[in-house]
Amino acid sequence: MERVGLGNRVREGSGLSVGMCLELFDAQLGSRNLDLAAGWLRERGHGYYTIGSSGHEGNAGVAAALQVTDPALLHYRSGAFYLTRACQASRSPDAMRDALRDVLLGIVAAADEPIAGGRHKVFGNDRLAIIPQTSTIASHLPRAVGLAFALDRAARLAAGPGAPAAGDWRGWPRPDWPDDAIVVCSFGDASVNHSTAAGALNIAAYCTYQALPLPLLLVCEDNGLGISVRTPPGWVQAAQSGRAGVAYFHADGADLADVYDSTLRAAALVRVRRVPAFLHLSVTRLGGHAGADAESAYRNAAEIAAAAADDPLLGTARLLIDAGTLSRDEVLARHARSRDDVLALAAEVAGARRLGSAAEIMAPLAIRRPGTVAERAAACADPAARQTAFDGRLPEDGGPLTLAQAINATLADALAARPGMLVFGEDVARKGGVYGVTRGLLRRFGASRVFDTPLDEQAVLGLALGAGLAGLLPVPEVQYLAYLHNAADQIRGEAATLSFFSQGRFRNPVVLRVAGLAYQEGFGGHFHNDNAVGALRDIPGVVIAVPGRPDDAAAMLRTCLAAAEADGSVCVFLEPIALYHARDALSDGDGCWLASYPPPRDWAAGHVPLGRARAYPAAGGAANLTIITFGNGVRLSLRAAARLQAAGIRCRVLDLRWLAPLPADDILREAALTGRVLVADETRRTGGVSEAVITALADGGFDGRVARVTSRDSFIPLGAAAAAVLLSEQDIEAAARDLLS
Repeated sequence: MERVGLGNRVREGSGLSVGMCLELFDAQLGSRNLDLAAGWLRERGHGYYTIGSSGHEGNAGVAAALQVTDPALLHYRSGAFYLTRACQASRSPDAMRDALRDVLLGIVAAADEPIAGGRHKVFGNDRLAIIPQTSTIASHLPRAVGLAFALDRAARLAAGPGAPAAGDWRGWPRPDWPDDAIVVCSFGDASVNHSTAAGALNIAAYCTYQALPLPLLLVCEDNGLGISVRTPPGWVQAAQSGRAGVAYFHADGADLADVYDSTLRAAALVRVRRVPAFLHLSVTRLGGHAGADAESAYRNAAEIAAAAADDPLLGTARLLIDAGTLSRDEVLARHARSRDDVLALAAEVAGARRLGSAAEIMAPLAIRRPGTVAERAAACADPAARQTAFDGRLPEDGGPLTLAQAINATLADALAARPGMLVFGEDVARKGGVYGVTRGLLRRFGASRVFDTPLDEQAVLGLALGAGLAGLLPVPEVQYLAYLHNAADQIRGEAATLSFFSQGRFRNPVVLRVAGLAYQEGFGGHFHNDNAVGALRDIPGVVIAVPGRPDDAAAMLRTCLAAAEADGSVCVFLEPIALYHARDALSDGDGCWLASYPPPRDWAAGHVPLGRARAYPAAGGAANLTIITFGNGVRLSLRAAARLQAAGIRCRVLDLRWLAPLPADDILREAALTGRVLVADETRRTGGVSEAVITALADGGFDGRVARVTSRDSFIPLGAAAAAVLLSEQDIEAAARDLLS
């Protein structure tokens, strides 16, 4: 791609050269003809995606004004941007053809499509620093803000004391983005109104207000429509041009020179000052939203004609004709050649192989390398660094710990061993968390690695996803389980899908700590005593850990960190609040719920493989019953089992520990030992964990007796009334007697 300063300009005062304009015109023509080919393939039963870029081809000028190494999270109408960047990255004469073919393979859902492998049609390419997105409602904006936030921080940490060798971030290679890289994120005008976008834009301004580097170029491609819903004329400018801390730029999307020059100015500001900017492109949409959408149902003939008059291809053709580079006939001939080339490529890919099996489709969902994870779990800082991290008092040399203390010690150990690890969330730094779980980490490791965030779960998760892309290991905290639902799509639609839609080429490793579940004393109610995990359990590939004991908490957290680091796993570490400071197990004052801290290098005690449960055998001989439970239910079940033991009923208790992957083999083995199973589930009867356990038993062919006892299908009220709807020791004991009667 010709660079600024070469050749004649398309017009006086513009930085766009004639040579570059000609190449961008080819990218625009290619993008337009990809839309034509998508319809052609769909009509013949070969294509599956018809949302096109027609009218948005001005974004070729955005791509041309940026560096190929600037990470990009793109709007789904970014065909011209993609083709332009592909040609920027390679001077090969086949660069355009190869890029066109890549997009067409996505349209026909071909298994050989290079980024998603036929799983979705996305604009993505690791070689081009284009991170695939499936977002239609701006759900990628929090991640974009997070990546911009993390870029400079990752570079500083990589250059700081204790950092690993260049290119190796404790087994996770840092992306090779230059120090002056900026993040570009594009989206439509309708998305500006979505709460996700509003929150991300607010956080971008918030960071600037706090003088935090945030090199982010936000590109709004405003065509005035969200499918059929109109965006009021002038709304985007009115809403965004006065935003504190985010500079506003505008360009006519039909004028390629204006787009290029405006992007140059905006990108220079972002690149040099490391602040966000908002580039507003006024574009048009030609045709319906997608192939099945008839625009005549909501646009009259005059409006359709007006949109056609703003065609960016006409605008670029005028620039080239006025510059004396092409004649009108040459423009038409160039368009015809592009159309013929793209349709010929479409015919070539029409019969490409599609994904053929569930195993092939699911291969990128959950990469599991147990040996590597075990090795990483045992990673430990050198003795001097550990002494410094723990102020000379190593946790394994002290007395037994509570669950909260074990988590705190594990986080400190991991921060000392991993220079790229971050701990952040609401109240986690100065205060040390609502329950003191992160107390002291800020003082020991500094504000670059342990810091507070605004009260916005979407922003917390977006920051984590961006930090993971930047090569860091983020450990965010969502303060309460109920608050996670405010931002669940950041896990479901963004975190969990990235590896799936990029075949593992892009990953966002994260260990999300969530304080949750019920049984708090003194303060609670629905938001602080939430016991609903259904929204997490059905997300493919996500790891869900629920530690019940201090030693398990340390070992399981270590495993989650290692899985995120080694495999790019998305892990949710659900911490039972009521057990944070618990000391007693079976009776008051017994101190049996405390445990010694397993140091990282003690592999057997310091690491729990994913999907392995923990069994508590019955005392005094063979058991009559297996109680399967987790979280708070472990202590409740052990107490109920002690009373049943006194009555001559011996119970084995199985702590699942992992809700995903569910320890199905352990469930079946323990069930077979007694032939009778009681599932004690502190979550709700409908949508709770017990449903999955009973299904695992049925799928495994268990033919013994099975029952379950759960919390009620209710929100949890404040105060003592909570006991009326929550699983209790008495419920477990009564259900066990009924099962054995």
